[in-house]
Amino acid sequence: MEGNIFQVIWFVLWGLLWAMYFVLDGFDLGVGMLLPFTAKEEKERKLAYAAVGPFWDANEVWLITAGGATFAAFPRTYAVMFSALYLPLMLILIALIIRGVALEFRNKVESETWRRVWDWLFFIGSFVPPFLLGVAFGNIFKGIPIDADGIFQGSILSLFNIYGILTGILFILFFLVHGAIWLAIRLPDKSLKEKYASLASKLWWGELVVAVIFLIATFIFTDLWNNYFRYVWLWIIPILTVVSLLLIPYFLKQGSYWKAWFASAGTIFFATFFGIGGLYPRMFPSSIDPSYSLTIFNSSSSLLTLKIMTLVVVIFVPIVLAYTFWVYRTFGTEMAPTEEY
Repeated sequence: MEGNIFQVIWFVLWGLLWAMYFVLDGFDLGVGMLLPFTAKEEKERKLAYAAVGPFWDANEVWLITAGGATFAAFPRTYAVMFSALYLPLMLILIALIIRGVALEFRNKVESETWRRVWDWLFFIGSFVPPFLLGVAFGNIFKGIPIDADGIFQGSILSLFNIYGILTGILFILFFLVHGAIWLAIRLPDKSLKEKYASLASKLWWGELVVAVIFLIATFIFTDLWNNYFRYVWLWIIPILTVVSLLLIPYFLKQGSYWKAWFASAGTIFFATFFGIGGLYPRMFPSSIDPSYSLTIFNSSSSLLTLKIMTLVVVIFVPIVLAYTFWVYRTFGTEMAPTEEY
């Protein structure tokens, strides 16, 4: 019984780490996807880079932590995941490297061609991760063809099914809206604020439509809804997701951009937990045979390992959260008109 409690705790923490990554890295990925299409002047492009400059690398720490937690708490799931999804995960890693290099190299040479090349590389490095993460999680929700030994029996192309692609598109729209609101907060010029607030409002309609289609497709292609019909109290998660989503345009219309950003963050956070809640107790469902699925009970580390990890979390997570709060408190306000990256 004690072991079960710690396995459940680490399943929730696993979901929390992914949710925090999507919320925090989501806005700068969104900015990167918007940049080549919305920022036409060099000053605006530099301000957009400056809007994410102090945050992007710290935000990616949550991705590393999520991967590390999977490895330490659920090693068998980690092994199968990085085997079955090896190519998509490697492409995500390469894209994130390209994005980091683009942020550092973009302004090293005074050349318009040089800057534009890095702008497009920044776009690629910002587009690929959310799309492929969406595809990966969509397939996890749907079930991956793994056998009794955890060997992937499908092909890479099979991962790009209708539901996986739909989930990838939903991730992109989540992050585009999140990024547009962030630019409305950070950019100093009133006209730029209104421009990106208006863009966020328009993108929100796409987010709403795709979210509704996703919920219907989830009922058709997956069994995630089963837990919600089995445990009524879980309905608080989709309800909070819907409420957060509907609050975004309301706060944008009021000009309360920070509130709109937190509503967007809530949408991403609770949408992530909608998937996590539907998966429980599975972590890597098998589409071949449910008995082949990896769960929190058959893929976790020893009880002693989970206890030690829990102690580490209790000590260090508050420190990380305090540091994150300080960074956003210090650099998250509106930029000065002359600030450049």
